[in-house]
Parts: sequence; C-alpha cells; structure tokens
Amino acid sequence: MSTAASADVATTILARAVRAADTALEAWLPPAATAPARLHEAMRYAVFAGGKRLRPALALAWGEVCGATPARLAPALVALEVLHTYTLVHDDLPAMDDDDLRRGRPTCHKAFDEATAILAGDALLTLAFEVIARETRPAEAAVACVRELAEGSGPIGMAGGQMADLEAEGRDDATLEALEAIHRRKTGALLRAALRMGGHSAGAGPLELAALDAYGRGVGLAFQIVDDLLDVQGDEQKLGKRVGKDSGLGKWTYPALLGIDGSRRKARQAADEAVAALGPLGTRGARLRALALDLLERDR
Repeated sequence: MSTAASADVATTILARAVRAADTALEAWLPPAATAPARLHEAMRYAVFAGGKRLRPALALAWGEVCGATPARLAPALVALEVLHTYTLVHDDLPAMDDDDLRRGRPTCHKAFDEATAILAGDALLTLAFEVIARETRPAEAAVACVRELAEGSGPIGMAGGQMADLEAEGRDDATLEALEAIHRRKTGALLRAALRMGGHSAGAGPLELAALDAYGRGVGLAFQIVDDLLDVQGDEQKLGKRVGKDSGLGKWTYPALLGIDGSRRKARQAADEAVAALGPLGTRGARLRALALDLLERDR
C-alpha cells in the first residue's frame, strides 16, 4: 500500500472512530444541566474539545478485525476516551505541566478553575469504569476490559510512567533504555490497553491477542517519538497546544537524546515492527498497517 493510500485509509478509520465515539459519548455522558451543573459542564467541555480519538480508533479497528460491530465496541470507545481526557485535564494542571492551551482552546482549569478541573478529571476516570461495567457484554469481556484499563492507566501503566517522567525532569543521565521504559508506561500502556479492549470486546483468540501486543508496543513507541518531534518542530496552530514545553521543563525526549534524524529513524523502525507484527493476520491487518504508518506523518 502506498503512503498516500495508507493516509487515506487511516483518515477514514479515524473519522469513523470520531463519529462512533462521539455518538456514544453524547449518549452516555450526563447532560451539562445535570446537577452539579458546573462539574458536568467541565466534563463535557474537556471531552468534546476535539482530538484525534486515536485510542478509540485502535479499539475500533482491532475489534472489527476480530469481527465485532461498532455498537458492540461502543463501551470500550467511550471508556478509553473519557479516561484519556481525564489524563489530559490533570496533566495540564499547574502542579503538572501548567498548560493553558489544549486542543486549540483554554485548558479545563483555565476555562473553569483548578478545583473543578480536578473533580472533572476524577469524574471522567470513574465514569470510564462505570461504562465498561454497565454496558459491556458478556460479563467476561467486561472483566477483561476493566483489567486492561486499570493496568494501562494505573501505577504500572500511565500513572507510573508519568511519575517517572516527572522524576527525570532536569536530570542529565538519560539513556535510551530508561526513556523507553518511561514511555512504555506513560503512553504505550494505554494504547496497548485500547487494542486489547477492542480484542476482548470482540472475543479475540490467542492469535489476535499475541499479534496486538507486539503491534501495540511498536505503535506506542512510534506515537511518542513523533509527539516529541512535534514538540520541537510542530505548528502550534495545528497542534492546538504549546510547543517547546518539554525542553523548557527539562524533560527527557527522543530528539534530545537521538537528534531529529535519529528520532525519525527510530520512529520508522518502531512503526515497521508494528506492521511486521500483523503478518499472521494477512489481509485482515491492512487497516491497522495504515494506522501505524500514518502515525509517522501526523502533524498534530
């Protein structure tokens, strides 16, 4: 598949994920007028600010490979997006990255206030597990999805990676191994959870689950490297957030460690490894191949 064809396929997948996720989010997020209204306004403000819906896209694409319908996958799509949004709301707080722009508009704590943003994040986090427990069928799939979401976002996943990232700020002893360990948890763990949740929701077998683990590792690494590159070279208008913040905070990044060209080569290697992992799926993996390759070209 050519680069242009891959980009077209990836654009279609992402657009379908946005429609599927947003439809389900609109149905399952409490209306803004629900008491306490300020809390629910803040939750909806953060969730419906836009975004790529990459995690729902991965769950949708993988779930459909395994034979599930979008309706069957909807609880996973909603849970992944509201949990991801909670991480962004909290990440933007003054105690963390202290950002004032997210997805092209004021961050939640700027649009409301810090206390409301904290509570909105807390509510989105817990809503993720409520939706999975209430809406996922059969019960075995619900249990598996709860486990994947908890592991992907908890102390051995995203939260642990975020802590390690904070502890590394300003230190000059970065190594590639240590940097990858941080981002396997901070970014890769939740992307892997998205894939596995799509698989569990669809009743995936051992072949699919083994392939998606390797695919998830490659995609997670490629995504983070490109994210680091965009912080150095990206267009703030397209990204909808500040650029150059990582270097300002003294964070460990791939461009700082490998340089721009070295980072691009590393991202390509990671994407190629993700694509190679799809070999056992044959033609069923075409859309997932397109998503992995499209990550290398993204500009936001």
